[in-house]
Amino acid sequence: MNQAVEAFLNKVWKEITTLYEQEGKRINEFKDKRTLQAGVHNYLRVAWRKGKFTWSKGKIYIDFSKLLSSSNKFGADTYIMELTDELLTEEFFPTLCGLVDDLFRSEKLGPDFFDYKFEVVFEFEWENSKLTLNKQLYNEPKLIQLQKRLDHFIQTMILSDLPVLPEEKDVFFFAYHLVNPDLMKQEVEVVDPLIRRLSDKLNNNQELKNGLISRYILALKKWACDYFLLQHFTRSGDYGMIWTLKEDHPSVDAKEMDFFLYASLQIGFTEPDIPQEYMELAVQLGSKKAAEYLKVGSGKFVRTYRGELVEGRNNDITQTIEIRILSEEELAYKEALDYIINLLKQEFPKSYQLKLESCQKNFLPVEELAKSELHQFFANALSYPNLFPKIAEYVDTAMEEFAWYGDVEPSEESVMPGTYAVLGLGLYSEAYFPLLCRYMELVDTEHQSAQDGYTEAFIDAHGVKVELMPVIVSILQGGIDEGTLVTNLTIDTPELAEALFKALKGKEIYESEMVLHRVFGSIEELEEAAREAQPPLKEGLEQLMALQIEMT
Repeated sequence: MNQAVEAFLNKVWKEITTLYEQEGKRINEFKDKRTLQAGVHNYLRVAWRKGKFTWSKGKIYIDFSKLLSSSNKFGADTYIMELTDELLTEEFFPTLCGLVDDLFRSEKLGPDFFDYKFEVVFEFEWENSKLTLNKQLYNEPKLIQLQKRLDHFIQTMILSDLPVLPEEKDVFFFAYHLVNPDLMKQEVEVVDPLIRRLSDKLNNNQELKNGLISRYILALKKWACDYFLLQHFTRSGDYGMIWTLKEDHPSVDAKEMDFFLYASLQIGFTEPDIPQEYMELAVQLGSKKAAEYLKVGSGKFVRTYRGELVEGRNNDITQTIEIRILSEEELAYKEALDYIINLLKQEFPKSYQLKLESCQKNFLPVEELAKSELHQFFANALSYPNLFPKIAEYVDTAMEEFAWYGDVEPSEESVMPGTYAVLGLGLYSEAYFPLLCRYMELVDTEHQSAQDGYTEAFIDAHGVKVELMPVIVSILQGGIDEGTLVTNLTIDTPELAEALFKALKGKEIYESEMVLHRVFGSIEELEEAAREAQPPLKEGLEQLMALQIEMT
């Protein structure tokens, strides 16, 4: 073996074995046996990263995980300069893989150290190029043992009757085994019954059920992206959001396509935009079933509705609800609201868009809100006070943090489900102020700004009154952090100053500061207003200033 290669290898292997021995002690101290995990480690990357100014002044990097960027870094001697691609490819890497393979197949570090498969990656950066090599290792006996444990788990923990339930850590590994081709066929008729059975068993343990859902959906998305789509498409753009069909992509396996469509629908439970995106990609691969999904939906919901005063249609894949008002009257909008609420209660995507056929064209007096057909529908419905309780029921059903209607392209006009309905109720009826305040507490002020101008509309409707101050403060807090000055909100009486003080008492400093900025323009302008005011308003404004000082 070349002397430079031998020196490099000795340095690398010494560091690996030292780190592995430390890690082995940690793993052997695990108290809980991981039934569905063959072993912890399945990856090793050794890399030479060139120096910032001189390539030979770099570092050796050793990583044990693809996901965690916690490299162990070491220096190297001048032998680095004697290495070549040929020496690294023909001598260094095969010898390194041989050493790893011997350790991988032994139990020197304990039976739980290595998984049944192991990937070795080597990277070497030159001045203007990079060498990358990799090799997959398999421990067949260990794979067979894991398969037996998985089969036993399915029989005893999933297919068995209650009260037998799996432990949380086993649910985690089981979810990822569902998409592991070494352990299970990725076929709908194999995977779906297991998911349904376990999900049903966990109906009385919502926390564990939610954990199962989130984990198997993440596993399905990983399979859909990393296994299926990357066979046929290249990925580019910010966050890898652009998929471009490969000219030489392999032929599509029918079973894999069926499973991809199934995975797309499952992922839609937590990411409603995914089914349409994935179905459109499947159409590029020639899937007629995907084209049908895009046309009529998944089949989970009754496609069409024909009532006395309303016609409706829906597609959960494109997240679209269509409403045709046959007669412009109160009962028609009640019928339409019932139809939409029923869909949402059946888990239709809350981020839907609405297509409306109606002769009425009302909108709320809030400039920042998009003039969409969804906005129009709720403004129309709000013209009938008898429907307010039904509209409130809709709000309770639709509101969801970190979700947005699909009625506009993603932009500053995007709003949380329930927005048009609850903002309208807040303008037209004091009975729904508590619901309005709940909305303002839930809305994501970092990613939604359309509600920022609502305060002025609210004051135009109700005025500035002492008894309304807690509601006004709640609305102000629901604005964006750098919220603008509210021009029609004036604190010009001692009673209003006292009411504002009481509403802010106990708030966090950033909350009260934002409110005061929106009321007065700035803390400095509040101080100026206090100096110029006459008693007893002067004392009330000074009390607000003192509150700010007290909180700092």
